[in-house]
Amino acid sequence: MINGKVEICGVNTSDLDVLSGDETNSLLREYRSGNISARDKLISGNLRLVLSVIQRFSNRGEAVDDLFQVGCVGLIKAIDNFDVTLGLRLSTYAVPMIIGEIRRYLRDNSTIRVSRSMRDTAYRALQTKERLINENQREPSIEEIAKAMDVKYEDIVFALDGISDPVSLYEPVYSDSGGDTICVMDQVGDTKNTDDNWLEHIALKEAISNLNNREKHILSLRFFDGKTQTEVANEIGISQAQVSRLEKSAIDRIKRQL
Repeated sequence: MINGKVEICGVNTSDLDVLSGDETNSLLREYRSGNISARDKLISGNLRLVLSVIQRFSNRGEAVDDLFQVGCVGLIKAIDNFDVTLGLRLSTYAVPMIIGEIRRYLRDNSTIRVSRSMRDTAYRALQTKERLINENQREPSIEEIAKAMDVKYEDIVFALDGISDPVSLYEPVYSDSGGDTICVMDQVGDTKNTDDNWLEHIALKEAISNLNNREKHILSLRFFDGKTQTEVANEIGISQAQVSRLEKSAIDRIKRQL
């Protein structure tokens, strides 16, 4: 943004026209009478409506230019299909059309592919949620949504999770002036599978690979199968003292390599 100027798809949004209600109705009647130029004026005069809608989707990680173009497709469909005899405002009809077009684009271009049946369930669940909010003036639970749709609770949960946007591990969740920024990965970090543990695992695997077959077999029986030295001795046909000596020698070699 420079001096209030924002360019989207090469269009300076500060120069966009805004039509009044009477102008819109007049142009709609002209377009229905066959005046094609009236359609162009309706499109350019309602581009600010598209801009206001795409702001709702600004956190989806999609290019604003792409969302604007898709939103314009929804606007054009609304203009072409609008029934002037219903007495409604064009914006009342156009906004759901624009939103629907953008949602369809986001659904079909999602990084994570979700089956169409699951997507349909998710969007029906969102519609049911909005209806229940309007009826009860409160946020419905997943159980209430599932009951209203006559769908299993688990199916609703999986469907809604399926259309949720993936979040980068490097997405900042908190930033303090002068301090370090806290990212998502800092809050969901795996304390078990750390880099240090990973490197230790590789080093241990390499150290064991350097043992001879008898030493590997003894350690496997002792520490993976949980057998005693006496049981190991009986199984491989040597004395318990030999098992003890070979086990200690193998562990010492592993320690030295680590």
